[in-house]
Amino acid sequence: MPLTLLVVPCYHGERALPRVYVEWIEQRLARGDELALHGYTHRDEAPAPRTIGERLRRGVYTAREGEFAALARDEAIERIERGRDWFGDRGWPLRGFVAPAWLVSSGTWQALERFDFLYTTTLTQFHLLDRGIAMRAPTVVYSTRSAWRRMASRRWNSMLAQTMRGAPLVRLGFHPADAAYDVVMAHALALVRSLSDGRTALTKSAFARAVR
Repeated sequence: MPLTLLVVPCYHGERALPRVYVEWIEQRLARGDELALHGYTHRDEAPAPRTIGERLRRGVYTAREGEFAALARDEAIERIERGRDWFGDRGWPLRGFVAPAWLVSSGTWQALERFDFLYTTTLTQFHLLDRGIAMRAPTVVYSTRSAWRRMASRRWNSMLAQTMRGAPLVRLGFHPADAAYDVVMAHALALVRSLSDGRTALTKSAFARAVR
């Protein structure tokens, strides 16, 4: 299956990439995978939330990882530009942007109008940016930060997969931390096998081009 790999240029402030990681990325590109810009630092450094809802969304749901959850337009533009430049320095193609934790502020939506990205995705939708079209497409994704989250996400994803069997688009998202838990990966791979039956596996950009 071709994959869309979400790449963070300066993850938690770390600027230097190990050469083995760069070589791995280039091997994946040669294999037919796609890269998407996944924020710049993957850290929510905006002013602290003021409402209970925002505290839950930015603190509990994502543990302050939602970098673009509360950014104003100009700050979002600056971070996206830095990420695009970083990709360009390496000669890596870039057609999509996915905000960390899928949290997109109104300022970020405004910023995306400045760029030529083909698509972005949120937790429940696939957005064709140049057409202004949003397609409903919930994501099968796991939360592994605690035992109860791992159990709850497995149960939720089993139910979600059942409802998605007839959907035109099925999305599956994985985090590096998922691989640390055998029970999570076994569940995930079983869903992949089940949901892929009779379907064509595509990267995000390939799907966007097909829809267009």
